[in-house]
Amino acid sequence: MEALREQWLILISTPIYIILIGSELLLSHWQYQQKYTIKDTFTNVYLMLLNAGIDLAFRVVYVSIFQYCYVHKLINWQIGFFYWAAILVSEDFLYYWLHRFDHEIRFFWAAHVTHHSSEQYNFSVGFRSSVFQPLYRFIYFIPLPFLGFKPLDILFIYAATQIWGIFVHTQLIKKMGWLEYILVTPSHHRVHHASNPKYLDKNMGMFLILWDKLFGTFQPELEEQEYQPIKYGLTKNIEKPNAISIVFHEWNQIVKDIFQPNISLKERINYIVGPPGYSHDGSRKTSEQMRKEEANINY
Repeated sequence: MEALREQWLILISTPIYIILIGSELLLSHWQYQQKYTIKDTFTNVYLMLLNAGIDLAFRVVYVSIFQYCYVHKLINWQIGFFYWAAILVSEDFLYYWLHRFDHEIRFFWAAHVTHHSSEQYNFSVGFRSSVFQPLYRFIYFIPLPFLGFKPLDILFIYAATQIWGIFVHTQLIKKMGWLEYILVTPSHHRVHHASNPKYLDKNMGMFLILWDKLFGTFQPELEEQEYQPIKYGLTKNIEKPNAISIVFHEWNQIVKDIFQPNISLKERINYIVGPPGYSHDGSRKTSEQMRKEEANINY
């Protein structure tokens, strides 16, 4: 029964995705706004399939690890409302740190950057997966089975919050009223996908916006009279994106960086585990450096 939950979730969500994407396509066409391109949409599907393939192949490994941890659990739960509420909040908290470290540690950014590489922003971008994330994502969730949450329930809640995570990839929904104070909304996530300095590495949550507000990564979407319009994509977009470069371009750059001549061991290590944009000679800038530079210019 538990194993069927995720399958039912996929069956139910698929027609919803089709309706949402179709509606967004029609509305953007009527409004003469090019929110979709054929190449970008096919790239989103391609990256989703790569991610799903790796996840499926690796699932037996991380589910076995979860099961081992669950056998040695520290807490016994009675299945009910509080169990499901606790697993939702706990998993969302751990996802926040997974996502945050994906942005703040370059080695992990090399895997996550694929999700941010589109210069479009629409529902289909929600499927633009971090291809290699399934190989390490489970590590962040290991506390959950120790806390008494069943492995298949962990996978189910993750899949359920992913549906919400896809929903927030749209420009059509502006604000969601009082929900803006509780949930990650399309407005919050537009900020997350922006390459404008003020918006970089903000709003890391998947479902609840609480964690960003608690840990200092929250940034509301500003009106155009307050700040420049959102620009989607990377601070430096891929010049010639193709099926290979879109997945491996950051890994290739890391290799080039660490094998530069005449740099110290510490500098080589920083090119791997330092923040994205780190450079020993100032030739590139981190998001924090770009923010400070923008603030100084505006000042």
